[in-house]
Amino acid sequence: MSITLYLPKDAASLALGADRVARALTRAAQARGLDITLVRTGSRGMLWLEPLLEVATPEGRIAYGPVRPGDVESLLDAGLVEGGAHALRIGRPEEHPYLARQQRLTFGRCGIVDPASVEDYRAHGGYRGLEAALAAGPAGTVEAVKASGLRGRGGAGFPTGIKWNTVMLAESPQKYVVCNADEGDSGTFADRMLMEGDPLTLIEGMTIAAVAVGATRGYIYCRSEYPHAFAALETAIAAAERAGFLGANVLGSGRAFHLEVRLGAGAYICGEETSLLESLEGKRGLVRAKPPIPALKGLFGQPTLVNNVLSFAAVPWILEHGGPAYAAYGMGRSLGTLPIQLAGNVARGGLIETAFGLSLREVIEDFGGGTASGRPLRAVQVGGPLGAYFPDTLLDTPLDYEAFAAKKGLLGHGGVVVFDDTVDLARQARFAFEFCAAESCGKCTPCRIGAVRGMETIDKVLAGESPRENLALVTDLCEVMTDGSLCAMGGLTPVPVMSALTHFPEDFSGRGAKLPLAAE
Repeated sequence: MSITLYLPKDAASLALGADRVARALTRAAQARGLDITLVRTGSRGMLWLEPLLEVATPEGRIAYGPVRPGDVESLLDAGLVEGGAHALRIGRPEEHPYLARQQRLTFGRCGIVDPASVEDYRAHGGYRGLEAALAAGPAGTVEAVKASGLRGRGGAGFPTGIKWNTVMLAESPQKYVVCNADEGDSGTFADRMLMEGDPLTLIEGMTIAAVAVGATRGYIYCRSEYPHAFAALETAIAAAERAGFLGANVLGSGRAFHLEVRLGAGAYICGEETSLLESLEGKRGLVRAKPPIPALKGLFGQPTLVNNVLSFAAVPWILEHGGPAYAAYGMGRSLGTLPIQLAGNVARGGLIETAFGLSLREVIEDFGGGTASGRPLRAVQVGGPLGAYFPDTLLDTPLDYEAFAAKKGLLGHGGVVVFDDTVDLARQARFAFEFCAAESCGKCTPCRIGAVRGMETIDKVLAGESPRENLALVTDLCEVMTDGSLCAMGGLTPVPVMSALTHFPEDFSGRGAKLPLAAE
């Protein structure tokens, strides 16, 4: 009897020894004369339990974790192949409280399917969205995306359907679809998880977009630090081409769509869409002034649809189930689900996909189990290195674009980084300027010079040099960067700085400073 085992091969699992576990399983099975099939999947997102080993049983998959190579023999002795009892036995993964509370729409197949297999993807509902899009036609597809209320998951939160409609209506013999997979925000990993664990969802979403806007070529701009994702995408694209889901005649529709993966060169600024397009064209990653917007004049001067990985990946579910079904999740103008990435000083880090509206406190305490150190939580940064630092008093803020904006924060890409009471927010404010100084493209003066001067001025505060005057200068500098920067790199750097000054003034006043009042 053949036994099917499932073991992740995404970057987080590999870092925790998944390949060593795979080799130990293979050796032990051979020694015991067991006929096993080991399917390498993506991660389900419970990262503290990786490597998570699953076995197919008549009752469904049974999971064990975290599994180390030395656990393999005892697992087999305990009846792993039948889902037997063991200290590492978790049971059915979907019944684990961490997953049972989620609404997995975009990540519904991640950790379940073989990321290299079109057949497995199809068996789990893949490409139904593309079939629906081909039946609906371009206008019908765009209307479905509009009706869903989907907003850009890369951070800006712009209505996706409006952007698609603009590109669809643009007249040009050549249009492009570009995926921004340059996931560089601290504490984020959802793009990587999806590209490594379920790349065909992204590919299907981009193909639907191409059908909708009339594009025949597409590019996935993947960050250079994601070699496993890059390899998984190339393998999945080749499989989709062989199966007729990409190429000159997509699903026999007469529509062509050719897709390629391009590797970035490590620049954070290339996560900004116009800088990304410059890089794709083989130029230095400099931000372009707008207008014109990429939807009208983008890659090689042609109309270009640029969306984030998670925006494209949400589309297959929307087309299969309908826009209103997706819009039934969420709250206010933040509709659908948000893939939250919980990281930092937290006991149970991982991927949480749930409808908008969950509070930060619920994410950190109910899902994350509090800090990993066991010390009191002091600050949470949401939205990457340019996001605000929230104190405990703001943890009941719902994860919603408008609710965060009202508190002078941003959701960004959904990364949540937790800090305990040992964090020094004055030094975190300094880091925000340092990060901007290192990563600025240098095109505009407020960002290029402002970040350097901000870092120097915070250093004076840290040294106790005229702290009151220098903090007033920091406040003025942040206003100039916010109003005068060409893009969000310089425009949002003041967000973490000013949130640290506002919510944690004692970290600055402890050095002899007093936070200057706005009126001063």
